[in-house]
Amino acid sequence: MARLLLFGGKGGVGKTTTSTSTAVGLADSGLKVLLVSSDPAHSTSDSLGVQLGPEPTKVEGVEGLWGLELDPEARISDHIPKLTETLGPMLGGEDADLNASEMVLPGLDEAMAFDELLKHLENPDWDVIVFDTAPTGHTLRFLALPEIIEKWADKIIRMHRLTGGIRALMFGAKDGEKMRLELEKFRRRVLHVRRILCNPEVTRFTLVTIPEKMGVNETVRAYESLTEFNLPVTGCVVNRMTPDLEHEFIQTRRVNERMNVDQLAMKLPNLHLHEVELKDTDIHGIESLRNMSAELHGEITLSPGLGPFEVGLGLQVHRGTWSDGDVVSLHLPGIVRDDLSLRSESGTVYVGINSREHPVPFSRPAKASQVNAKLENEVLKLTFPAE
Repeated sequence: MARLLLFGGKGGVGKTTTSTSTAVGLADSGLKVLLVSSDPAHSTSDSLGVQLGPEPTKVEGVEGLWGLELDPEARISDHIPKLTETLGPMLGGEDADLNASEMVLPGLDEAMAFDELLKHLENPDWDVIVFDTAPTGHTLRFLALPEIIEKWADKIIRMHRLTGGIRALMFGAKDGEKMRLELEKFRRRVLHVRRILCNPEVTRFTLVTIPEKMGVNETVRAYESLTEFNLPVTGCVVNRMTPDLEHEFIQTRRVNERMNVDQLAMKLPNLHLHEVELKDTDIHGIESLRNMSAELHGEITLSPGLGPFEVGLGLQVHRGTWSDGDVVSLHLPGIVRDDLSLRSESGTVYVGINSREHPVPFSRPAKASQVNAKLENEVLKLTFPAE
C-alpha cells in the first residue's frame, strides 16, 4: 500500500505548487509517485505543463512520476441516475426545473474522489500518492458523510413511502428496505476510506496557508476540524513570505507577517512549520518545481529497503514494494490476513487486497502454491522458490 500525503488549504495559497513540487522531489529520489488532484480548477496540469486526465499519465521529464485529475461529477453521473424525472412531479409538477446534481448527498462528489483514490492507494505498485485536495471544506464534508447518510436514509425512505415513485432515487428500482441497505453499504465504504485517512501509518496531512490574519485563522480552524476526525495533520507550509528588502512598506509588511506566523506557531505548536518566501516569478514547469522541492525537503536520499524514510515537513514515506533476490516484500499497513488472497495465472502471481488483484513483480514464472506468504508487522513477505 502506498503512503498517502495530502495537502490542503483554502484556494489560492499555493497548495498545488506545494503538493506538485513534493511529488517531483519524491519521484526524483527514486520512488514511484502518483500525483492526484481533485481540485476542479485543474491547476495541477498547468503547474506541471502536462495535460492530465482521469487515468494515470506519465509526466515527461520526471522519472517515476505519474499524474491524474479526478472527475467526481463524471463518476456520480455514471453511478447515480439523474433525479429530475423522479422528483420533478413531486416537487413542482412535470414542468419543474430541477438540477439533479444539486439533489445528491452533500459530500458525495468528495466520496467518489476518495473512493477512486482508494483503488490506487491499495495498489502496491505505487510507493507514494500525493493528493492535492480540493479546498479543505470539501475534505471535511466527505469526513462527515457517514453521519449525513444516516440522516438522509430515513428522509429518503419517508419520501419513497409518500410518493411511491422515488424507488429509483439513487440505486435503481428498489423498495424502501433495499434502498436503506444500499445506503448502509455505501456508508460502510465511506467509513473504510475514513479509517485509512485517519491511520498515521498510511496518511499524513500538510496544511498550506499564507501569512495573513485571515489565512492563519482559517488554517487554525481547519486543523481543529481535521483533528476532530483524527486525521494525522503533521505539517504546515506558509507560502508568500515577503523577502527582506530595504523599503518601509516591505519592512512593515514583514513585521505584520511575522506576528501572524508566530501566532500560528503558538496555536499549533505540534506542527512542523515551514516558511517559503515570495518568488519574483510564478512557479510552474519541472525545473522550478524541483527548486521548490529542494527548498521544502532538502536533498531526499533513500537507503535500500521498504523504509520508512523521513523527507521533511514531518512527512514519512515507504516504498510500496521491495525485491531482494527470491523475496518480494509489500508494505501493507492496516491490512489483515482476511483482506488478502494469492493466486497465479500463466506464471504470474497475483496478490488480492480487498478483492482488487495486483501482479507481484518477479523475474521468473511461478505458481502461487510454490510461494511462501507471511504477513508480519504490516509487511507481506512473499518468498518465491529458488531458481
